[in-house]
Amino acid sequence: MATTQQASTDDSAQANIYDPDRYVAGPQHEVFDQLRAVSPLHWQDMDDGTGYWAVLNHADVVSVSRQPNLFSASEGGIVLEDLDPERLAMMRNMLLAMDPPRHVQWRSGSSRNFRARVIASMEDDIRRICREIFDNIDAGDSRNSGDIDDAGSSKVDFVHQVTAHLPAQVIGQLMGLPRDDWAQLHRWAEMNSGGQDDEVNPDRDDPDADKSNSGTVQMAMYAIGQAQERRTREPQQDLTAVIMGTEVDGHPMTDLEFGSFFVQLVTAGNDTTRTMLSSGLLALLTHPDQMELLRSQPALIPQAVEEMLRWANPLHYFRRTATADTVLSGVDIAAGDKVAMMYTAANRDPAVFADPHRFDITRDPNPHLSFGIAEHFCLGVHLARLEGRVFFEELLNRYSTITLAGEPRRQRSNLNNALKALPVVLQH
Repeated sequence: MATTQQASTDDSAQANIYDPDRYVAGPQHEVFDQLRAVSPLHWQDMDDGTGYWAVLNHADVVSVSRQPNLFSASEGGIVLEDLDPERLAMMRNMLLAMDPPRHVQWRSGSSRNFRARVIASMEDDIRRICREIFDNIDAGDSRNSGDIDDAGSSKVDFVHQVTAHLPAQVIGQLMGLPRDDWAQLHRWAEMNSGGQDDEVNPDRDDPDADKSNSGTVQMAMYAIGQAQERRTREPQQDLTAVIMGTEVDGHPMTDLEFGSFFVQLVTAGNDTTRTMLSSGLLALLTHPDQMELLRSQPALIPQAVEEMLRWANPLHYFRRTATADTVLSGVDIAAGDKVAMMYTAANRDPAVFADPHRFDITRDPNPHLSFGIAEHFCLGVHLARLEGRVFFEELLNRYSTITLAGEPRRQRSNLNNALKALPVVLQH
């Protein structure tokens, strides 16, 4: 064993960067810094008797990402827990858990709908949706608003009453889904991304719970039903039609394959965008100098969105599985070992980012890894950036003052770096 490997392993019991409880108070940035100073890779034991290599620096996360055949997304899936064969098979039909050449085949079929020019054409629709969300808040609409006082100030939970509405409506529109279904799709997406949190998923530790009621299964069954219904009527010009028409593995996409693809697309679109917007606002509220700068220079909003993504990346990690014995930064990795690309640590690597724990909306360049890199670079990157820019343009233009109205609460998760409550007061 390499010396660096043993030195990092000795601290694993004290660090325990796997324990979801330790993320309720926020990301473990101080622990990541301490471990990275000892070794860029840290061995972490898990409760099930297995363990994984946590990749903590920027360069090594990039290296793992750029070797998809050596570090496989498909072999064991993209979460640290080993899944049963049925759930792993379902995950392997999701784009984020495919390896080349299958990944290239699937991605190429839908990527043209996510190109920058196509997404740019959605700006007016996204701006309209943002304005409708804020109009509903101002009007006291029960779907969106909290308490409205005589001065016209609105107290809201920014996570669920504001930011949750934007991605649900954008994805619903993009895929041509019935408007009445959007709220339920959002609920299933929350269940999928909140699997480690009792409040979001109360049956998570119940061995007798009906797994067919999981958000993943219910969303997949809904998608299969949509696919079956679509095949009986005239084609529509939307993303659903494009995905269903994609040929994969030498045959047209089946309804079951469409269901798996749909789950990833809707869940990722809802969770990551909601987190980007809510965590981004919290970063501004806790750094009032940056809020003041952004209000005075709204042209900085695109840069601010990138810094929000670096500062509070929506996902802590994605897993890979080594397919052969290899060495990474002097550490021996055996075939079959789990490897976690720790984006939360890589995005604050002092070798890449000057003063990495400073929230700076003027940071340039900003090579954060929140969208991934290489093979699995986020398919929806242009959509996420457009949603972020338009949302903050409309938010800051509409409300002259935004203040915290209580303690933010974080989701219990070592995967999702998400807020589950952000009470704020919005004032004109």
